[in-house]
Amino acid sequence: MNDTHDPQRQSWVGSANLPGTAFPIQNLPFGVFAGAMGPTVGVAIGDQILDLRACADRLAPVSAACAAANLNPLMALGPSSWAQLRARLSDLLRADHPHAAEHQRALAPHLVAMAQATMLKPALIGDFTDFYASIYHATNVGALFRPESPLLPNYKYVPCAYAGRTSSIVVSGTPVKRPSGQGIPPPGAPPRFGPTQSLDYEIEAAFFVGPGNRLGETIAIEHAAEHLFGVCLLNDWSARDIQSWEYRPLGPFLGKSFATTISPWVVTMEALAPFRAPAPIHDQPPLRYLHSEVDQREGGIDLTLEAYLRSPRMREPVRLSRGNLRHLYWTPAQLLAHHTSNGCNLQPGDLLGCGTASGPGDETRGCLLEITRNGREPITLPNGEQRTFLEDGDQITFRGYCERPGFVSIGLGECTGTVAKLV
Repeated sequence: MNDTHDPQRQSWVGSANLPGTAFPIQNLPFGVFAGAMGPTVGVAIGDQILDLRACADRLAPVSAACAAANLNPLMALGPSSWAQLRARLSDLLRADHPHAAEHQRALAPHLVAMAQATMLKPALIGDFTDFYASIYHATNVGALFRPESPLLPNYKYVPCAYAGRTSSIVVSGTPVKRPSGQGIPPPGAPPRFGPTQSLDYEIEAAFFVGPGNRLGETIAIEHAAEHLFGVCLLNDWSARDIQSWEYRPLGPFLGKSFATTISPWVVTMEALAPFRAPAPIHDQPPLRYLHSEVDQREGGIDLTLEAYLRSPRMREPVRLSRGNLRHLYWTPAQLLAHHTSNGCNLQPGDLLGCGTASGPGDETRGCLLEITRNGREPITLPNGEQRTFLEDGDQITFRGYCERPGFVSIGLGECTGTVAKLV
């Protein structure tokens, strides 16, 4: 940790000092919005966005990355450049800087009201890998379909994942169309083709890759953190009936590739430093290439994740779950080290989803498949409606935040998607 985490530090942007804000000066997440000159990199401060292209001349030696159309050039620079930029921005925005008045005069014209901004995808995502890092999710789902052996024997040794689709990754607020596909047929009959009847969400965190590695090279677990730029929220929309029919023998395909929603703000790993947590204790010790004393001590993240549902007939959303990323069986560094252990090359802007982030209690179950026990136990909403899976017009919103005594709480913002009707 460093001065940017100082809980006493405040900003001359007044909204950044309000209790409960997701974006105090201790956060400073990066995103991309639609500016006057096209896609523009910005940093969130309170309810404002600082246009980094407009003030890039004050951000040397990373000016070129700040003037880019996405975060990929910044992600490629590595931890020392990230830290330098974060420290510079914190100085420019803090209220007690010796030149705070001059900074405010120079930068205030380049603030954009967040409520008026159109947010875009923060990076050009070359590849998307979705892991299965929650042992609670894996066990809960396994119990639904394999009650005699819920957890497969490889789970405690290998971070399992599948290769996702990048072309259908959308930013928060984009409607999600109900997909069609083949469903499980009745005995002796051919499968049906039609709209999914089991549309689900999965609440996840996802990590953007920084510099990455060359093809054929690996990233050791001891250096994996140097290649993790930051985290966002991710909704891995899932058509469970399509998925159940198609996933053997090669895993998820059309049941997941129709849409993946991400939040627009990327909270840097440096901003998360006060909220790191020990890695979960494994009853089967990780293999050597996945083990690091530092990662075991502080590789987890104490990040609360909440999922909310609002139906077209509801005025206020209802919370469906509250979990925490610290319950993941595998740490972000282990995910990245495993991904490159065969020489697979990761590139700046690649995205690593953690998989459904469920925890040990019923209130932490991170998808409707778990909450409703695959539709067998419907939930009742406050207005009397029931749900087994999502219906047209339902809106799902994720929220993520970190809080710990002695530090200023920070947030990831929201990740929202509404199920659009088929036309």
